[in-house]
Amino acid sequence: MQKTGLLCLILLLFSCTIALGQNRKQVRIQQATDKIVLDGLLDEQSWLNADLASDYAQNFPSDSIAAQAITEMRFTYDDKFLYIGAKMYNTGSTEYVTPSLRRDFRGGGNDMFVVHFDTFDDQTNAFQFGINPFGVRREGLISNGGGNRGDLSLDWENKWYGEATQHDGYWMVEMAIPFKSIRFKEGSTVWNINSYRIDSNTGERSTWNPIPRNFVLYSLAHTGQLIWDKPLKNPGANIAVIPYLSGNANAAGGYTPSGQATEVPRTSNESGDFGFDAKIGLGPAMNLDLTVNPDFSQVEVDRQVTNLDRFEIFFPERRQFFLENADLFGQFGQDGLRPFFSRRIGVSRDETTGTNVQNKINFGARLSGKLNNNWRIGVLNIQAAEEEDINLPQINYTVAALQRKIFSRSNIGLIFINKQDFKNESGTTFNQFNRVLGIDYNLASADNVWNGKLFYHQSFDKSDSDNAYASAASLTYSTVDWRVEALVQKVGDNYNPEVGFARRRNFERGSLEVRKNFYPKRGIFQQVNPFASVDVFRNEINGTTDSQISIGAGGQLQSTGRFELSLERNFIYLFSDFDPTREGNAKLPQGTDYTFTSLQGNINSNTRKKMYYSLRGSYGEYFNGDRFSIGGNLNYRFQPYGLVSLNLNYNNIRLPDPYGDADILLIGPRFDITFSKSLFWTTFIQYNSQIDNLNINSRLQWRFKPVSDIFVAYTDNYFPDDFVNKNRALVIKITYWLNL
Repeated sequence: MQKTGLLCLILLLFSCTIALGQNRKQVRIQQATDKIVLDGLLDEQSWLNADLASDYAQNFPSDSIAAQAITEMRFTYDDKFLYIGAKMYNTGSTEYVTPSLRRDFRGGGNDMFVVHFDTFDDQTNAFQFGINPFGVRREGLISNGGGNRGDLSLDWENKWYGEATQHDGYWMVEMAIPFKSIRFKEGSTVWNINSYRIDSNTGERSTWNPIPRNFVLYSLAHTGQLIWDKPLKNPGANIAVIPYLSGNANAAGGYTPSGQATEVPRTSNESGDFGFDAKIGLGPAMNLDLTVNPDFSQVEVDRQVTNLDRFEIFFPERRQFFLENADLFGQFGQDGLRPFFSRRIGVSRDETTGTNVQNKINFGARLSGKLNNNWRIGVLNIQAAEEEDINLPQINYTVAALQRKIFSRSNIGLIFINKQDFKNESGTTFNQFNRVLGIDYNLASADNVWNGKLFYHQSFDKSDSDNAYASAASLTYSTVDWRVEALVQKVGDNYNPEVGFARRRNFERGSLEVRKNFYPKRGIFQQVNPFASVDVFRNEINGTTDSQISIGAGGQLQSTGRFELSLERNFIYLFSDFDPTREGNAKLPQGTDYTFTSLQGNINSNTRKKMYYSLRGSYGEYFNGDRFSIGGNLNYRFQPYGLVSLNLNYNNIRLPDPYGDADILLIGPRFDITFSKSLFWTTFIQYNSQIDNLNINSRLQWRFKPVSDIFVAYTDNYFPDDFVNKNRALVIKITYWLNL
């Protein structure tokens, strides 16, 4: 079945590369005739002379009428900056919505004005810049053509400026983006652009160049054009050095795993460190990132999750060094089957305790960008330090990626990954290694109706094993009325991407999901989409090992809330003994299988309200017992100064003797206080009964200059029963962005 399905999907992938184009709006940009003062007022003569881009089209709740909230956008530039000016008229209330004054806000209920630039005319990658009525800014990177939710990352940071002003019946913005902060082709005269606005009063979402409502607002298949009055020049030398200085104090010990105090002496130490990052523009289209002795202590901690799965949990990358052009390295393969996962670098595992530990990075270099409109290249090399405490030698990581655009928006890419020990226990150099070589074809039709992927990856190590491969083909068909997703995968039993993320191996998989979209003309629903899906894993020895059949319905409310309800039928075969509670109870034996049915549901409320929530739950059979779970978060916004959230996940599992029961609780209040647009304080408190841990993480950040910060971060971990401390740490760090 899988071989036939794989062949059919391959044929479809190559037959869907050409689609009809679209009508595209244009707006012209000319050089400023006077100095632009960034005050959010648009009163310079250059703005009065600039072309007007207006007539925005509604995307939500409809996509066939003009926007009710009128937006007017203009562009101009000088030798150093690209300027964007916009005026947003209100349809009623002027009580704008913002989650806080923190940079990089997101959410469909917030007032915002956003512009994105596809500077290479590939409709695949773009830079995005946004601002809200309070002058809070956000910037991000769009990858994969913006074909799906998740193709926008707001973790990327760079220097740019913006101001907003509020007036009676409208608000205005001025934005200034340094040419040195973005990548573009020297001599180009046309950029693909689009803009969208969210109006909290009506919940309306509108775009300058129309986007059908079944696509996300940052779909790069639906861009207009920015026409320059003269070819763009090279912006000149672009070198930034970001040094840091940090000091930390930590303490650990004086306890046993049960939490009882012992005579083991408590250890503590204080230390300081320094290093730097550098960004070097090699022309306007290529960037070289360097790092020496990097420190990522200021990165916000991961939110803990309850893990009832048999497989590893995936956490996203947040470290700045890895973010620009991250898709060029990290989007090979598919979710759950990636040949390269940057979080494998700088983190190792202590096999004696089973915990992850930081693996110091000595230095690294990362070259990425465009060779021309059709070619992208990425090369990464990082040297990690030896960790004698866990018998970890020095390891070098090298990644090389090459991508070629083909047809209208599709591309084909090659990747090579090498993990190399510099020295093993015997002192022999270059002895242990793990390598992956892969090729991916990414389909994106001109109108975004067809998206898909075809890939083959091969891993290599000293064992020289057979069946060390991963292959897959997927295809998505999306229109206003239908969405169909099909996937087939085949992975060998010796596939081993040590610098990647492969949740399982030795399987064949086939899945299909079909959704039908309805748009009621009356009532509370804006969209309703019933669906059915099937997902099957098998191998040659055991036959079917896992399957899930689902039927249900989801949709969106006129209030901007969302919902989904489904009935799921699961089958699981156990390859090894497994405790479904993951709490140390008796394990279900290897070789047994289980079929169980459950009801799943989730709802997200109207985020325009000061208090809003998301709720998810399930009830039904679970392996050979029953399970009830409920989770979600409750949020209160006391704008514009902050957001208080309560995250909760509770699982009630009841299994027959001798396997035991479990009540698993994960609860975590979060306080995000923004005293101003440059001073932020965030505190997490996370209690996780599954790992018997109470974690406190508090971080104060002062952005004293653009992309220059002082961080004070405090972390504490306790055994929750008696509050015996496991470990704690205090870090003070200063970073400064210096342009040379």
